[in-house]
Amino acid sequence: MAKTQLNVRVEETTADTARERALQRGVSVNRYIEELVERDAGEVGHTFVDAAADFMKSYASVFAEEFGSRESEGRKRT
Repeated sequence: MAKTQLNVRVEETTADTARERALQRGVSVNRYIEELVERDAGEVGHTFVDAAADFMKSYASVFAEEFGSRESEGRKRT
């Protein structure tokens, strides 16, 4: 996969922390930041799915009342 250069400005302490953490993990600063972004993107997806599941649990009775239960899926609504 092709790489794209991304330039960001951060506080010096943030840059120092990134360098230290990358060194501790044995990766480049670029790789360390790339991993953070990938992890964050994955967490957002999981957070969305978890929130959607919680929503459906909370409102299951409302949906069943409005649209019918699974037992009635084969019947036509009028």
